Amino acid sequence: MQACGGTAMMGSLQQPMRVNKPAFPLKGSRFVGFPHQVKLNSVKPCRAQVEGSLVTGRPSSSVSASVLENSLVDHGLSEADPEVSSIIKKEKERQFKSLELIASENFTSRAVMEAVGSCLTNKYSEGLPGKRYYGGNEYIDELEILCQKRALAAFHLDEKKWGINVQPLSGSPANFEVYTAILNPHDRIMGLDLPHGGHLSHGFMTPKRRVSGTSIYFESMPYRLDESTGLVDYDMLEKTATLFRPKLIIAGASAYPRDFDYPRMRKHITYRIDTCWKIADAVGAFLMMDMAHISGLVAASVVANPFEYCDIVTTTTHKSLRGPRGGMIFFKKDPVLGVDLESAINNAVFPGLQGGPHNHTIGGLAVCLKHAQSPEFKAYQNQVVSNCRALANRLVELGYTLVSGGTDNHLVLVDLRPLGIDGARVEKILDMASITLNKNSVPGDKSALVPGGIRIGSPAMTTRGFKEKEFIAIADFIHEGVQITIDAKGLVSGSSKLQEFLKFAVSSDFLLTDKVSSLCSRVEALTTQFPVPGV
Repeated sequence: MQACGGTAMMGSLQQPMRVNKPAFPLKGSRFVGFPHQVKLNSVKPCRAQVEGSLVTGRPSSSVSASVLENSLVDHGLSEADPEVSSIIKKEKERQFKSLELIASENFTSRAVMEAVGSCLTNKYSEGLPGKRYYGGNEYIDELEILCQKRALAAFHLDEKKWGINVQPLSGSPANFEVYTAILNPHDRIMGLDLPHGGHLSHGFMTPKRRVSGTSIYFESMPYRLDESTGLVDYDMLEKTATLFRPKLIIAGASAYPRDFDYPRMRKHITYRIDTCWKIADAVGAFLMMDMAHISGLVAASVVANPFEYCDIVTTTTHKSLRGPRGGMIFFKKDPVLGVDLESAINNAVFPGLQGGPHNHTIGGLAVCLKHAQSPEFKAYQNQVVSNCRALANRLVELGYTLVSGGTDNHLVLVDLRPLGIDGARVEKILDMASITLNKNSVPGDKSALVPGGIRIGSPAMTTRGFKEKEFIAIADFIHEGVQITIDAKGLVSGSSKLQEFLKFAVSSDFLLTDKVSSLCSRVEALTTQFPVPGV
């Protein structure tokens, strides 16, 4: 490792040397003391060999270094900022004790965390490999190319037919970068409606407000579920697409427990000539899949493959894929409807909407994508689905109504309206009992703040080692929490407003505290038997 200007990095990049004593002797130096005592004129360029771990901070037995006068001395987090350190410790404890059931969350690996917490965060590298705007990017280029290759391999793609951009900062930016690449302002798009399980970035709007940036810059027409089945209404999608004639149809969801029918959606961007369906350049419609929630399941071939039918596929990397918090855009290399997707998408990412990529995230993503090709990862994804089905079956046994009646993937969506309760109140009581999930809209809802359902996901607790038996117990815990919520709602006097309920639940007048505490103790007795990866 070459040291420029006479400085050399010593020990761990995460746990550097403490100020109260030297981390190790400086050989050949003319002084005794700390780095800030070095005379500037005594410093000469040097070469340091760091053989110790960059993660543990254990120095090599043989390290030579020179340091600059008044150079910064790195403290560990607990010394540099006890307040932030304390918050992190509390969050770590909460994650360890809680049932983490938010479908978009997961626990990433120690190896991913090490890459994300490495020196990669220090480097600026605007542009693509071999086409950077800064020097010193030879290893960053090597890393990003490796990440690209692993991404294509993880999803079983031919690099001659598919390209990949691994720089998007997350899923919503990735989606907007696709829109920027292939659409003009006010072009028409269709995505699954948010109250029916869609995502904000797919164009959600209300009669009074264009809620998402997508609906501000583009004209959005949602498609919906058939409320009698809880499944995407492909017949209505076909009729609406024929009339609306969108330039882009978006598959994918944030709260849809079933697989998508990609062949049927591909059909919707065609028109009838004689008796055959043919792709219509005149219609000008692209088909994009946002697989953010199910990308891990797709990589493991546990659910249907969107790449067989879609022109563009986007994803986050931190959900079922178990990577760092980032995004990816896959695109066909051959022109689609006259558009060179590779050039258009790469330019939309940079310089269109982003600056320098987060190289530490790309490093963590490369690590994650290597694991995604392993037999262990495939077994894990199969367990995610199996656990979710066990959860769904038990909830049905307990009398709950599930949107679509069950699940094909990593989540279930519970309709609580038949019980006379809403998702917001249930979320609060369960949170008090160390059960973390989220309120969620269900078809027919009028309010996203007080929706009629809850969304429950299986990836995070499957990562911690839960199997079907534990997920059956989770269903029983949730049922107990729902019953407490129903009782608590009946105790709130004079108001049906959510805020009054939330205040009452944490007040000294709340008469069900013992029941909540009992549920919490049993939940934590279960969760603390299972380790949390990486922490």
